Amino acid sequence: MGFPEGFLWGAATAAYQIEGAAQEDGRAPSIWDTFSHTPGKVLNGETGDVATDHYHRREEDVATMAELGLDAYRFSISWSRVLPDGTPNQKGIDFYSRLVDELLEHGIAPVATLYHWDLPQDLEDAGGWPARDTARRFADYAERIGRVLGDRVHTWTTLNEPWCSAFLGYASGVHAPGRTDPVDALAAAHHLNLAHGLAVRALRGVATPSARHSVTLNIHHLRGDAEAVRQVDAVSNRVFLDPMLGNGYPADLLDDTASLTDWGFLRDGDTEIIAAPIDVLGVNYYSPTLVREWDGVSPREHADGHRQGAASPFVGCDAVEFAGQPGPHTAMNWPIDATGMEELLLRLHRDYPHTPMMVTENGAAFDDVVDVAPDGTAHVRDDRRVTYLRDHIAAVQRACEAGADVRGYFAWSLLDNFEWAYGYSRRFGLVHVDYATGERTWKDSAHWYRDAIARASP
Repeated sequence: MGFPEGFLWGAATAAYQIEGAAQEDGRAPSIWDTFSHTPGKVLNGETGDVATDHYHRREEDVATMAELGLDAYRFSISWSRVLPDGTPNQKGIDFYSRLVDELLEHGIAPVATLYHWDLPQDLEDAGGWPARDTARRFADYAERIGRVLGDRVHTWTTLNEPWCSAFLGYASGVHAPGRTDPVDALAAAHHLNLAHGLAVRALRGVATPSARHSVTLNIHHLRGDAEAVRQVDAVSNRVFLDPMLGNGYPADLLDDTASLTDWGFLRDGDTEIIAAPIDVLGVNYYSPTLVREWDGVSPREHADGHRQGAASPFVGCDAVEFAGQPGPHTAMNWPIDATGMEELLLRLHRDYPHTPMMVTENGAAFDDVVDVAPDGTAHVRDDRRVTYLRDHIAAVQRACEAGADVRGYFAWSLLDNFEWAYGYSRRFGLVHVDYATGERTWKDSAHWYRDAIARASP
């Protein structure tokens, strides 16, 4: 396979989805602890209290990464574990320090995400992301953890999918903290942007000069009517891409949302802070999205890939509907179309030509079943996931060959885990987890990915 020299092959996880140990060693509650314990918010009333128990199985899981032949591992740090009350919690910090050391001992580059949706609950109680002070608190957190791990982390990612944090959390309410105010969602998006810029500045002051600085966005790959595409692109993609990459907020976004807010939360100097230079853009891709103008009369389709909430997360797009798509789908009911990966990477290369990229999440959920042979050997045959990964990696390769500057690929996810509002009903892992016992079983996709990495490595 023809990939650039130094291309990183990895897998990714998130703290609340795998760690468990929710009330151990000084960890404080996050918004996902509160949300998941609120009746009716998560399927089957499930929580991340135990998850996959990675907190206690860290060494086993790192050994699995080494057996897979990973070049890098993308994990997130639980803000409420390391700074539970705004002051450092040494036991929480030590957990991540040991994780980083173990990764390095196995030749695996640590890629640390500072925020994967789990805001400390006390900060939500003080206003959450719609409050400007949360951005300043995030920068303080970044600097503190950067001082501890900054000599060893290969790549720092400030935020994971801030669109989900802002619009699923504060507009549609299907993610924590479950609020439904479109103005709060726009304010949250701005303050997440501001937090990103402040954190990049803070990290550059304390991390080793060789460290890379990044952010990960779930950029919607949109197809359909031109005007519908423009509107959704503004509030789902360019609301983050443009200010983070130095172009300020799109004029059409401000126009589309003018009836909701005058953007008074945007202050002089903010756009300069948000545009703090990054070294690589993280891109999460799972499936394309089909949009069209809604006639206002017929039943409106909501096939946007997210659980339907009290309101749409696509603020300012009241005349748009999200159409269902034909063809095979994953267990998330997301359409499977690897051509979208190639098209998205080439679009980003065209629109932001000086920004290198990494695919920081890509994978699929299927209804995996463990087969146990008469001799007791467990086996998980997930041919559909193997095909999904093969086709999407081939799409990344085609994008590279067409000129896109892509520096790595991270499969989502290393392990089956707590899938947010879907609880434990959706399995994305390369490695199957028995949630009752914690037992790990390699799926066929794990074996395939290990071999693919070996073939791609020099």
